[in-house]
Amino acid sequence: MNKVFVFLADGFEEIEGLTVVDLLRRADIDTVTVSIGDSKSIIGSHHIEVKADIMFHEVLEAEGTVFVLPGGMPGTLHLKEHEGLDKLLKKAYANGKYIAAICAAPTVLEKCGLLEGKKATSYPSVQEELKSADYQTDKVVVDQNIITSRGMGTAIEFGAKIVELLQGEQAKEELLESIVYGD
Repeated sequence: MNKVFVFLADGFEEIEGLTVVDLLRRADIDTVTVSIGDSKSIIGSHHIEVKADIMFHEVLEAEGTVFVLPGGMPGTLHLKEHEGLDKLLKKAYANGKYIAAICAAPTVLEKCGLLEGKKATSYPSVQEELKSADYQTDKVVVDQNIITSRGMGTAIEFGAKIVELLQGEQAKEELLESIVYGD
């Protein structure tokens, strides 16, 4: 069974985090929001309060199929500073799990050393920070088990790509049709 962990820090971009959660849950994918702070209560970058499902110490790497990092500021900085998250992402990556990051959050993957030689994208203003990546400008970029996306405006495509990787193209298309996305 697929399980997705979405890591939330104070200052995360609400659309990037919650769109992914919404789409994955619509696709019946077990999706768990994780607070990396001191409380399950997280305040997004636009002052929207969200209650995470669990705290970071409750995450079991072996249960996860995908580990998602939304961007936003200062949320991305908090993700970068979290030593436990750094270790978890490295271990999950080494075990072939999907690691997904959107907007500024690919810089967390760069810091962890996970983008070396990988095709990746990000929010344009942090492009220069992805020094080890083969930088792309597509809305969503997948290179082996790394999934990256550009920002708030690409959040639906980002979430839909995760659905596709876990459940196939047809599931993704059905999901997008059900939310009247596209044509």
